[in-house]
Amino acid sequence: MTNLEKYTKVFEELFSVSTQEAENLKYQDIEAWDSVGHMGLISALEDTFDIMMDTDDIIDFNSFEKGKEILAKADYGVEF
Repeated sequence: MTNLEKYTKVFEELFSVSTQEAENLKYQDIEAWDSVGHMGLISALEDTFDIMMDTDDIIDFNSFEKGKEILAKADYGVEF
């Protein structure tokens, strides 16, 4: 499984959305992605990629696309 597939799967499973819905998702677009859902998402991504995200990155993580940008930073080394 590629990193993109793993990343997408976290969104699909956590928020019960399709791949297409996940790819267009933004913070608070759906009820499940509230502040509690956000922390669940961060936790699941940290577990999936064996990383620990910085607070600023957690705050800036506001969409599927932005999340890919953040995880691709050298700090985390997740390649998509």
